[in-house]
Amino acid sequence: MSGKVYLVGSGPGGEGLLTRRARVVIDAADVILYDQLPGEEILASLPARAEKIDCGKYGGKHMLEQDEIEALILDRANQGMKVVRLKGGDPFLFGRGGEELETVRRAGIPVEMVPGVSSALAVPASVGIPLTHRKYASQVTILTGNEDPTKPGPALDWQLLAKSRGTIVILMGVANLGKIADVLIKNGKAADTPVAIIERGMRKDRRVTIGSLATITGAARKKGVTPPAVIVIGDVVKLYSPDHRDLIPAEGGGYD
Repeated sequence: MSGKVYLVGSGPGGEGLLTRRARVVIDAADVILYDQLPGEEILASLPARAEKIDCGKYGGKHMLEQDEIEALILDRANQGMKVVRLKGGDPFLFGRGGEELETVRRAGIPVEMVPGVSSALAVPASVGIPLTHRKYASQVTILTGNEDPTKPGPALDWQLLAKSRGTIVILMGVANLGKIADVLIKNGKAADTPVAIIERGMRKDRRVTIGSLATITGAARKKGVTPPAVIVIGDVVKLYSPDHRDLIPAEGGGYD
């Protein structure tokens, strides 16, 4: 008898932005395969009775490869278990949730998607950077920064991106930050275009680095910027104010 698989997005960190449906599904799970991105607060709240399997990536080292993760999902579901695959943010935004959905469907196992609040949206908002604004941006492009923009035949159209008058949000882009800034400038993006890097999203120790396409790489190097981080490129970054109170509390923070 097959069980059921739940592909769950935990949001950008902390229980405050974990959806009610995600909480219900997690609490009822027999087994939870989790990444490290949900954060300590959510991982500490996982039910004690559930089997917990670490699928995270630490310092470039994968605890499990993707095919091993998918094999475990199918194995536990085929034992009749309620299987939660827990990811940070939203499973369908650079979370390989689409691949896991295909695998489970091919096996004929029931599956439910539980969307999560994406860090691409929540993290900029948490420090007062709106991704759209009537004066500055009427469109948003979200892309992975994990692809080397200088490699032959990139999947991303950097010429088109450089011409965009909207906001560009980059996830997993810290390692390639310099290459990304250079390729945008070379393709016509103004060197003084504002850039913000928000490290550690919704955590208490989050940090914001502000610069331009021309200066952000040096600023990030000077401050020792490290993943996880969300990069925002565009005029909406002008609205960031380091002296303004955060609009969304960091992990563990209380609301007034």
